Amino acid sequence: MKRICLIAAVFLLSMQAVMAQSPYRVDTARGFDPSKLMVGGNFGFAFGNYSLVNVSPMIGYRFSPKAAAGISINAQFTWEKYRNGSYEVKDNSTILGGGIWGRYYPLEMLFVHAQPEYNSISFKSQVYSDPRQTFKERYGAPSLLLGGGYAQPIGGNSALVIMLLYDVLQDENSPYRNRPVFSIGGNFGF
Repeated sequence: MKRICLIAAVFLLSMQAVMAQSPYRVDTARGFDPSKLMVGGNFGFAFGNYSLVNVSPMIGYRFSPKAAAGISINAQFTWEKYRNGSYEVKDNSTILGGGIWGRYYPLEMLFVHAQPEYNSISFKSQVYSDPRQTFKERYGAPSLLLGGGYAQPIGGNSALVIMLLYDVLQDENSPYRNRPVFSIGGNFGF
């Protein structure tokens, strides 16, 4: 947890430095501007022998034409049924977590994305043998997703967002394992 707090502090300080160096004109009016608010995230599902439901909302604020930051929530639920030899196995997992994120836009529609987060993971496996066996495990995992993406405007302050991220911490309990994270979602402004 200390590592996540340290990463978050470094990230916020670096975002401040990026915003201070921006060559673009920023409104000098003080106060909250609802037109700069961003709401969106990802929603996904798959059903079959392996099933998944992913609900990952986010909210953020566009501080300047070059920088945006906010918070995210991660909720994923999976269940899988398969045979292991002569036994049927059912696995269920729940991933709940969240973190902060930041984006720097070097070009109008391309961005660099950083997202430190912490996830709580619970896993349950049932082996239907004689007698039936149940295994449960619960643990936490920090991650630092780094990568980039493309934001295609779709009208007003809204955009279709495509991202490719990678967990650079590679904690042994990371829900992302050693795989890139590809996501398609949206940001909707007011």
